Amino acid sequence: MNAAVQPRRFSWLPRTLGTRLLLILAAGMLLAHGLSFALLFHERATATRAMMLSNMEDDVPLSVALLEHLSPAERAAWLPQLERRTYRYLLRPAQPGSALASDRARQVTGLIDDSLAHRYALRPRAVSASPERYEVELTLADGQPLTIEVTPSRLPIARWLPWVLAAQVLLLLGCVWLAVRLATRPLVRLADAADRLDVAGQGEAISEQGPQEVEAAARALNALQSRVAAHVSERMQILAAISHDLQTPITRLRLRIESLEETPAQERLLGDVTQLSQLVREGIDYARSATVSMGIPVQLDLPAFLDSVVGDYEEVGKPVRRVAGAQAALPTHPQVLRRVVQNLVDNALAYAGSADVGLTIGAQGEVSIDVMDRGPGIPEASLAAVLQPFHRLEPSRGRISGGTGLGLAIADQLARVLGGRLTLANREGGGLRATLELPRENAAVRTKPTLESI
Repeated sequence: MNAAVQPRRFSWLPRTLGTRLLLILAAGMLLAHGLSFALLFHERATATRAMMLSNMEDDVPLSVALLEHLSPAERAAWLPQLERRTYRYLLRPAQPGSALASDRARQVTGLIDDSLAHRYALRPRAVSASPERYEVELTLADGQPLTIEVTPSRLPIARWLPWVLAAQVLLLLGCVWLAVRLATRPLVRLADAADRLDVAGQGEAISEQGPQEVEAAARALNALQSRVAAHVSERMQILAAISHDLQTPITRLRLRIESLEETPAQERLLGDVTQLSQLVREGIDYARSATVSMGIPVQLDLPAFLDSVVGDYEEVGKPVRRVAGAQAALPTHPQVLRRVVQNLVDNALAYAGSADVGLTIGAQGEVSIDVMDRGPGIPEASLAAVLQPFHRLEPSRGRISGGTGLGLAIADQLARVLGGRLTLANREGGGLRATLELPRENAAVRTKPTLESI
């Protein structure tokens, strides 16, 4: 029994490594940046408070002493000159209010009292909580009430500072993005190269340039490609030897059976020998399809190519029909492509008795060759499985059609050699549609697709 599928940890994270690194580094740098600015503003507030207290300690005694020596008529003229950014002097009683609530207000009141050497009876009141404002009332020697209004505030921030902060954040994000891109780009190239890995060893070696870790992984993949190519070559040699050794006894067996009296038993034996010979031949074809020798691609007119393939079947009386469709040309390998299309047509003839061949162009410009039939179709659950070698939906179908279960597997493998993809789908109304999607790079599409409905 299979173990229960465990839920993926941290499912809220993005799936790509680059996005994860970008989020982690950006969050860390922004957090550190924010902490730095928080400490900076805290230090600025502390310095502002210390400066205010220091100024008040020196300024309040002098200002009160000056007002004491001025006449009541002169005091009002001097008040604007004694005003500071966070406090000012008013020749009136303090406004009604409540007791001081903050430690800072009580500290400032105590500082005023100490600076005046406790010569005046202070009457502090909290006038406003937000913004904070409190007044400290005292009475001059001639009975004139004097109120010190205190409005604590931080030093104003320059208008250009927020823009500088925003520019720094953008610069940080840009540096993080560049670092993540430089770190993940070699991995992306390595993954693309691994996808293009040629088991026949005929492809280009993976570039071993990049960071030390990527270089080591590239060397390992190149070594793996060499080992796989050696293994495939060895398998081909073994299959070639088996084929050579089997063909002689199979031929000898056929001749001996044909020399026997014609009976139903002889006919069944000949059928078994024919199937055995076909199995050996298609097994070799399947093995060779993985290591097919690819020459230089040539520009191929696909409609003319399909007309040629269909014409070959029509000449021998096979019910294969060419369906009008799109016009396209692309660089490919005609012999390999012909083998793929022939295998698909042969499969349709074996199980449906007829086949229709057409060419379509997808919405994204992809070029596809469709081979369609009106046969029994394939159960949805088995559409992918039938592309595996030696897979048949039921043994009797192989005996009836004479197939070995390798035709579609060979077509699928050759499609991948061409850089394309083979997919199967059941048609509405019955039957099967085999679609060979070819690489669209350098494809020349001449008209819009108009595949007939059949």
